[in-house]
Amino acid sequence: MKILLFGANGQVGWELRRSLAPLGELVALGSAGEGGLAGNFLEPGAVAATVEQVRPDVVVNAAAYTAVDKAESEPERARTVNALAPEAIAAAARRIGAPLVHFSTDYVFDGSGSRPWREDDAPAPLSVYGRTKLEGEQRIAAAQAQHLILRTSWVYAARGGNFAKTMLRLARERDRLTVVDDQFGAPTGAELLADATAHAIRSLLRDPALAGTYHLAAAGETNWHGYARFVVGQAQRLGEALKAGPDAIAPVPSSAFPTPARRPNNSRLDTARFRTAFGLELPQWERGVERMLHEYLERK
Repeated sequence: MKILLFGANGQVGWELRRSLAPLGELVALGSAGEGGLAGNFLEPGAVAATVEQVRPDVVVNAAAYTAVDKAESEPERARTVNALAPEAIAAAARRIGAPLVHFSTDYVFDGSGSRPWREDDAPAPLSVYGRTKLEGEQRIAAAQAQHLILRTSWVYAARGGNFAKTMLRLARERDRLTVVDDQFGAPTGAELLADATAHAIRSLLRDPALAGTYHLAAAGETNWHGYARFVVGQAQRLGEALKAGPDAIAPVPSSAFPTPARRPNNSRLDTARFRTAFGLELPQWERGVERMLHEYLERK
């Protein structure tokens, strides 16, 4: 089996390189491309041509425009990367008979209420980022390619920057911190997403009826304030010297930190459909964050 992976150098893409490798031959492309193959999603026609040139058995798209605030001032750039390029690769995948796996986001919802969002809930994005990701989903479906769209939230990884690392840096520098407490979700590790995706691909190839849209995130929930307290407390237990401990982190509303793009207050995702369809259990968010902190602090 041959798998074509776009976005191979991002947080999720980097972990997918590892998780997809045992499934077969992996052609992994970052935005710069490689060996005459295009990976830049600002050029939809070129990445579609790459799909037809490689002729993989499965296409996996982990590329995205994820600068949520910057997207407000670059809507066309975000739309090209998040909607037009996925449409182009979906059409190319359909032409060669390959399923497409694509990652989306809780930002397709408006964040109202407190119930976890289900796949059939009506989307109503609040930001350019959310609107372009939703349009990408819709264009993939309209292209009539067999697909898995996996919506997730609050993604982090040991590689690259993330909220946990930012909190640790600030806790080393400051005596007190303030963190938003009215946005809820589940921190989800790129490693978990990659492993679950590899399992889902194997299941899809055995049973094409599994195609569709699913929510995929770690179990449990917290808010950013609770997340920060957990990270700082765990780091202290691992022997990290910090100026600010968990009790020195004060909760504040989102209005205390105005941003160009509105964030959803409710990013909870109901993962029952994914767990049932693919026979997987998704671990509590704390387990993944704890593991990431061990890895990060041990090699720091």
